[in-house]
Amino acid sequence: MSPRPILLTGAAGFIGAALAEALLARGDHVVGFDNLNPYYDPALKRARLARLELAAAQVGAGCWTFVEADLGEAAAIEALFARERPRAVVHLAAQAGVRHSLENPGLYVQSNLVGFGHVLEGCRQQAVEHLVYASSSSVYGGNRQLPFAEHHGVNHPVSLYAATKKANELMAHTYSHLYGLPATGLRFFTVYGPWGRPDMAPMLFARAMLAGEPIEVFNQGAMQRDFTYIDDIVTGVIRCLDKPATPDPAFDPLCPDPATAAAPHRLFNIGNSQPVELLRFIELLENALGVRAVKDFNPLQPGDVLSTAADTSRLEAWIGYRPSTPIEQGVARFAAWYRQWADHA
Repeated sequence: MSPRPILLTGAAGFIGAALAEALLARGDHVVGFDNLNPYYDPALKRARLARLELAAAQVGAGCWTFVEADLGEAAAIEALFARERPRAVVHLAAQAGVRHSLENPGLYVQSNLVGFGHVLEGCRQQAVEHLVYASSSSVYGGNRQLPFAEHHGVNHPVSLYAATKKANELMAHTYSHLYGLPATGLRFFTVYGPWGRPDMAPMLFARAMLAGEPIEVFNQGAMQRDFTYIDDIVTGVIRCLDKPATPDPAFDPLCPDPATAAAPHRLFNIGNSQPVELLRFIELLENALGVRAVKDFNPLQPGDVLSTAADTSRLEAWIGYRPSTPIEQGVARFAAWYRQWADHA
C-alpha cells in the first residue's frame, strides 16, 4: 500500500505552489486542491500548476494529483478526504486580501469560515495525523506592541479577513480539544518572492514602475512590513508539518497562554523578524529593476495596520526556524523573476 498523501489546499496559490514543489522534491505524495477563483488572474495560478506538473514528472508517476473544487462544497470535501485519506493536511486555501474583505464580506465567511469547517470535519473523520493551517499577522489588528508575540491578545481585528483568521484559530483549537486533532496554526507575515500574488505590493509596484505609471504609497509611506522571503516560509512550514503539535505540559488554565493549550494545538508567528520601511522596500525594488518610481502618496487605507514585526523566538525553539534571506537578496530575486514573467505573460 502506498503511503497516505499530504493534502495541500490552495496548491495553485503563491505559498501553496512553492510548498508543493518542495514537498515533491523530497519525495512526498501530494494531493493539491484549489478552486482557481478569479480574485486575481487565474492564468498565473495555472502557470504555477504547469510548473508543478513538470516538477512531478521529474520525480515520478503518481506523486502529484490536482483536484479543482471549492471549499464551500461540503460533499466534495467529504468525498475528497474519504478518497485520499491524507495522513497530513496543509490548509492554505482562503479568500485572501484585507481590502477586498471590505467589499465582499460574504466570500470570506463562505471560504474562510464555512470552508475551514469542512476541512476540520474531514480531518476528524479520516484521523489525520497533523493539520497545519494558515493564520495571518493581521490577527494582531489594533495591537501597537511590537514585535508581535503569540502571547499578545488578538481581540481587536481591524478587517473581516483578520477576524476570520482569528476564528480559524479558535475553530482548530476546539477540534484539537474535542477530538485530539494535532493542529498547528502559522501566522504568516508579508510573504514575497518569485511567483507572488499580483494584488500585493511587490507585484503592484513592479508592474507600475516598469510601465512608467505611479505607485500608490499609503500613509505617506510611514509604514513597516516584516517582509519574509518565500523560501524561508516554505522551510518553516515543512519543519512544522514534520513535527505535529502536542499538548503543552506547562499550560496553566489559571493563566492561559493563547499560543499553547492542554490540547495538541500550537500557534506560531512565521516571519523575518526584521521589519522594513515601505520606502526602503521601494528603493530596493527601484535599484533591482533599474527604474525610478513615481509615488502617489495616499492616506492609510481602512483595514490596514501601520507596522508589522514578528517575534519568531517560539518557532525557533520549536523547529529551529531561522530565516536566511536578506531583503536585498530577496528583492533582487523577485525583480529578476518579474522581468522574465512580464516579458512572457
